[in-house]
Amino acid sequence: GSAGGIAGGVHVRDVVLGMGAGTDSNYAAQYRLPGTFAPVADYGLLSAAAEAAADLGIRAAVGDVLSSDVFYGDDPDALKQWRKMGVLAVEMEAAALYMNAARCGKKALCILTVSDCPLTGESLPAKERETGFNDMIRIALAIA
Repeated sequence: GSAGGIAGGVHVRDVVLGMGAGTDSNYAAQYRLPGTFAPVADYGLLSAAAEAAADLGIRAAVGDVLSSDVFYGDDPDALKQWRKMGVLAVEMEAAALYMNAARCGKKALCILTVSDCPLTGESLPAKERETGFNDMIRIALAIA
């Protein structure tokens, strides 16, 4: 999917492999857990994707992402706080994807392409958003 890059060194067109997913949503509440669940990717898929990216010559950052209920909220300082925690990018599905996979005993990995960087104003034109996400698709196909 698409993501907003928030870490220094993450730019438009970069691929991000979501190792873990923090969230500002209440999605996990449905599972009625007696604590806080840490949603993470399947390590086998993550390592295979990182290796495939390297083999394909695709730059891919591996790290944590933020799954937010809003792609970009009204408070840019909020994203700066997540960046201080080492989060690479903001998107909207990884945490739920990882929680659902864990609950069902399945494997999951979030592969993202950075479409814009809300803290710097860097962004892709609309046309390139339609056609410029091939690298993440190549990685996904390589590990399928």
